[in-house]
Amino acid sequence: MQDMQESNLAFHDALETRAPALREAAQLAALPAQVAHAAARTPAFAEILAGVDPVGVTSRAALARLPVTRKGELLERQKALRSREAFGGFSAIGWTGQPAVRGARRVFQSPGPIYEPEGTGADYWRMARAIFAAGFRAGELIHNSFSYHLTPAGSMMETGAHALGCTVFPGGVGNTELQLQAMAELRPQGYIGTPSFLKILVEKAAETGVDIRSITKAMVSGEAFPPSLRDWLAERGIQGYQCYATADLGLIAYETSSRQGLVLDEGVIVEIVRPGTGDPVADGEVGELVVTTLNPDYPLIRFGTGDLSAILVGECPTGRTAPRIQGWMGRADQTTKVRGMFVHPSQVAEVVRRHPEILRARLVVEGEMADDRMTLHIECDGIPEGLVPQVAGSVRDLTKLRAAVVTMARDSLPNDGKVIEDRRSYR
Repeated sequence: MQDMQESNLAFHDALETRAPALREAAQLAALPAQVAHAAARTPAFAEILAGVDPVGVTSRAALARLPVTRKGELLERQKALRSREAFGGFSAIGWTGQPAVRGARRVFQSPGPIYEPEGTGADYWRMARAIFAAGFRAGELIHNSFSYHLTPAGSMMETGAHALGCTVFPGGVGNTELQLQAMAELRPQGYIGTPSFLKILVEKAAETGVDIRSITKAMVSGEAFPPSLRDWLAERGIQGYQCYATADLGLIAYETSSRQGLVLDEGVIVEIVRPGTGDPVADGEVGELVVTTLNPDYPLIRFGTGDLSAILVGECPTGRTAPRIQGWMGRADQTTKVRGMFVHPSQVAEVVRRHPEILRARLVVEGEMADDRMTLHIECDGIPEGLVPQVAGSVRDLTKLRAAVVTMARDSLPNDGKVIEDRRSYR
């Protein structure tokens, strides 16, 4: 009850507590227009969504029939069009000389390189919601140690902080001694940046006697934030919360005081799909996180993040009613090389499609690098005569490699999102 009373004073807006059915209805109602906008205003989605009638995309089932666009495809399209258009035909905004000439305020570069636009809207990346959930309030000073050059992280956090009415010190990365001096003299209420750099700052402050006790809260992202580090910071008076965001999509999900998963942002529609496919899995099952953003400037439809996660059942104890995800659980692209041939999760998925008797499958690669062995573990409710050799034939047909086939009972395989497990020794 106390948690609920506290949360009633700490919601960013009324969207966070609306009935789940109302949220779902509002997002699905916005979906046809966003699909139509993407197809009309971006050459990439005009091609990807060719033949799709946006009017009919009014349900999750209809959304699941659209193709998934993964980061690798976005990068390849950008590379192919780089001499003419920076964003590979995915952006609805740009600048003079680009096909879209409206409204890009900044352009960022992520590893690849991949170029991302920043529009002119307030809190363009929607980070204010996550920063608010971490305890930051208007009038406070935030020390922002995310990068302010090339990549968008610094701007993502700063624009969100400004939307809350916070003041920001742009610390950026590195220069530990100078950043500690600024903390000691400006006395910010909180820190935003990677958790590892915050640990470095806290340790260096203790070593040198610099007083940074004004910092009592932190919003961290960009890398893993294990409970051990969270507790280590808490012992030193800093309550740290994490969020999950990408340069393509902005905020996807954020942590709350409940510490039970990450709550999905209000501006995205999230699906969890079986790796290598676009097929949604049941709530609780681990799979690839696929996001459709409702941002009109960069309208990514069914964008595969390449990250593994799972939907948590139930609502956040703080009273926020949006679905929750488990958090980052690894990478979905498990492509591996076996005997000189690349084997992809999509090939395992095609084996499953060819044989409806298979409920789930997992390809295990074992042995030394010069003596690879593949075994396909398949879950079935009963084993029809001839299934094992037929499945082995499908594996050979699709991968050009031989594999043993082992049958298992339903729910025998681990729920970790792995479609290909590489157990080989690389020593």
